[in-house]
Amino acid sequence: MLFGYTMAVIAGFLLTAVRNWTQRETPAGWALVALVALWIAGRILVLTPLAVAAALVNAAFPLAVAVAIGIPLVASANRRNYFFLALLAGASAAVLLFHLSSLGLVAWPARASLQVGLDLVLFIVAVVAGRVIPMFTNNGVPGAGARRIAWIEKAALGSLLLVLGCDIAGLGGGVLSMLLLAAAAMHAVRLWLWNPWKTVGTPLVWVLHAAYAWIPIHLLLRTAGELGVVPGPIATHALTIGVIGGMTIGMMTRTARGHTGRPLAAGRAEVAAYALVLLAALVRVAGPLAVPAAYRATVVTSAAFWSAAFAIYAVAYWPMLTQPRIDGKPG
Repeated sequence: MLFGYTMAVIAGFLLTAVRNWTQRETPAGWALVALVALWIAGRILVLTPLAVAAALVNAAFPLAVAVAIGIPLVASANRRNYFFLALLAGASAAVLLFHLSSLGLVAWPARASLQVGLDLVLFIVAVVAGRVIPMFTNNGVPGAGARRIAWIEKAALGSLLLVLGCDIAGLGGGVLSMLLLAAAAMHAVRLWLWNPWKTVGTPLVWVLHAAYAWIPIHLLLRTAGELGVVPGPIATHALTIGVIGGMTIGMMTRTARGHTGRPLAAGRAEVAAYALVLLAALVRVAGPLAVPAAYRATVVTSAAFWSAAFAIYAVAYWPMLTQPRIDGKPG
């Protein structure tokens, strides 16, 4: 789910966004088919005994995406977004180390690779969210007044990089707990400045705010995990289901509607998918804490909500994504 699903969503976003940022082509046609084939090959190989081949192919995918977006970024001298290339290279290293440590070929905990991968994805989400959520809020909700304060932006993103550094170095305990607590506060303030309460009547916007709200929750739960108050994996579920699940379903619906020439408005299908993903996160995070004896039931219920949400998306959006744009433009 991390190196497969999430990497695919990040790749789709970056291939679309870099074209808009640079006004230059990103892979299409057979070049895009080759990129998709590389991703599919990684999904298949992990089910086979070819463990080393799976490691190499899965590590190659983020690097291939980096090349795909790096060419237009460099050609247009879009230095503001060069850091995405470093993040993709970091994701490639994390997935490679995960595979190799799982095979016992390197002395690096597999769990550490997953945590670093999660930290990288969290940073990417935080960067993208900071760019799009205030803009979407002000464009979609008249008078919303979402704003950004430079030092809050730097502190919020910088705190995540420090957390990433601690996880790479294997540092934990009190220092990491204080850092996580400070990061949670910065991201809570960041969200508050975007006035999420004003988006209640606009599902295409509130879903992004709701997903972002899971970032400070995730960081607080990681703090509690470091202090031994709650099980550590609870924080991971807040990030993977709440943040990643919520942001991806929100962005996938919005960009699909925009890039097929449709109105930027959510209908019943979208609202149902949003609600189910957020319920999946709530059940997976709060369920084991509230009713420890029903752990398995909460896992199954959360998975059912998640699966139902993306099934709704697949059924509702398949016709949109397999037909020409309704406005006749290339897309």
